[in-house]
Amino acid sequence: LNLGKLTMRIKNFEELDAWKEARKLTKQIYDPTNKRPFSRDFGLTNQIQRAAVSVMANIAEGFDSGSTKHFIQFLSYSRRSASELQSHLYVALDKDYISKDDFQKTYNQALSTRKLCLGLIRYLKTRNP
Repeated sequence: LNLGKLTMRIKNFEELDAWKEARKLTKQIYDPTNKRPFSRDFGLTNQIQRAAVSVMANIAEGFDSGSTKHFIQFLSYSRRSASELQSHLYVALDKDYISKDDFQKTYNQALSTRKLCLGLIRYLKTRNP
């Protein structure tokens, strides 16, 4: 993978801040979705968990994709999955599955993850135009 200076410092996806934050986001999703009443809404639980896992997985998959172009593409998928997750959070809030505080904390974690992905995309584009 030709990522310029990035590969000199980062040897695996677990070292990426975006992946670390996506992992935190996934934990923040799985905790409430495994408890009632949220856990009984199988459709929403499945969708929001899949979106969270997708954020993490796409960062990892993109890192090992073999090209900067594909890494950028997978980072874009991660950002979109985080946006999807944020939308699902509104449903969870409206159904009283999560508190306003938990909503805001998780929403902000998704936002932070999205920003890190965007920052990495911008970095990769400037290093490999």
